[in-house]
Amino acid sequence: MSTSDEFGNKPINLLLRKQAIPASIGILVLSVYGIVDTIFVGNFVGSLGIAAITVVLPITFLISSIGMGIGIGGASIISRALGAKTPEKAGKTLGNQLSLTLFLGVTFCILGYVFIEPLLSAFGAKGDILKPTVDYFSIILLGIPVLAYTMMSNSIIRAVGYPRVAMYVMIVPAVVNIILDPLFIITFDMGIKGAAWATTLSYLGSASYVAVFFIQGKTGIKLKASDFIPNWKITGEIFSIGSVTFARQGVVSLLYLVLNNSLYKYGGESSIAVYGIINRMMMVVNVPALGITQGSMPIVGYNYGAKAWRRVKLTMKNSMLSGTIISSCIFALIMIFTPQIIRIFSSDPELIKETVPALRITFLATPLIALQLISSAYYQAIGKSIPALLLTLTKQGFFLIPLLLILPNFIGLKGLWIAFPIADVSAALVCMAYLFYDNKRILINRA
Repeated sequence: MSTSDEFGNKPINLLLRKQAIPASIGILVLSVYGIVDTIFVGNFVGSLGIAAITVVLPITFLISSIGMGIGIGGASIISRALGAKTPEKAGKTLGNQLSLTLFLGVTFCILGYVFIEPLLSAFGAKGDILKPTVDYFSIILLGIPVLAYTMMSNSIIRAVGYPRVAMYVMIVPAVVNIILDPLFIITFDMGIKGAAWATTLSYLGSASYVAVFFIQGKTGIKLKASDFIPNWKITGEIFSIGSVTFARQGVVSLLYLVLNNSLYKYGGESSIAVYGIINRMMMVVNVPALGITQGSMPIVGYNYGAKAWRRVKLTMKNSMLSGTIISSCIFALIMIFTPQIIRIFSSDPELIKETVPALRITFLATPLIALQLISSAYYQAIGKSIPALLLTLTKQGFFLIPLLLILPNFIGLKGLWIAFPIADVSAALVCMAYLFYDNKRILINRA
């Protein structure tokens, strides 16, 4: 029995723990790296450094989402192919993924350099923020192709039943970055450029680890030279499912474009720094929900391919319940210890004073995050791109961006913060209503 065959035989709760715990640890370590990076920049470069990282982050993830989308799209196909006992399709899919990621990663990296200043300016790099942002982004761009390759590979590694390896793929860059940050920023006095080099080298370290895993042949998927030649049917399916991820990251980047410019308009440069801290905390707070979401996808995909409808339904139920309970506990801790958490990032009393109420408001609907994420991921896992796309865009696209454009006109800066919990609640209601309807219509009838 291959490693992936466990998805169809072992108890669901055991599989979820086996998949979700390593995924959560990996995301947590990666989030901690982001926090440590912000702490070093905030304390040794200043608030402009935090603002620069905040501006660059959505652009970086927009470009690297190429690999993420190709990875999730291909992983869905591979999971279902393994469940249906068609390994040849799994091999062709993996080969196409590798070719697509390399080509598109390099292409968008080049475009990033060509349009660097207009791009950064559009995302809020104005005034004193522009120069450190250009310094940071021009170095980060070098690592974008390998970051895309790593993100693509991570989804495949989970799909073939190696959650611990996928965890290490995320831990490696975090550890490398945490080691290099103080060396480059403090010892070598490289400032924001030091933070950028530390991050870029960390991407390279992670990509090297992934390459060793693939070379060792542990995926159980046999690759032939012909697998790397684009197969338009498979490529179309990869992009159809992966387009959900592209769209999500595209909308997130549009969100940052709207948000950063609104923050600058209503609160100035300090407000962008405030959101930089909030955004880093969101990464940590969302870790359990993201880990459970990523852990559930290969289980759902495999059992859907094997037509094991009861196991699909049980995986969804247990994922949502555990994600909501854990997120609720973290929400309580965040509300109680808000000032103490913010002081980790900065000793600036004005920045702390401004961040405390903003952070509490934006995190009000945290317990509902798991419901949103798992609902949209479910449809990606089973290969249904349209509902996956619509549910994915619900929060940022249908609710948050319009609210960010409307509310500040009436209540100023506070309207930007209030938009977040309103969007979270609205999106959770829509996602659960659709999933309940679809579950009743399809899964129960098949059981």
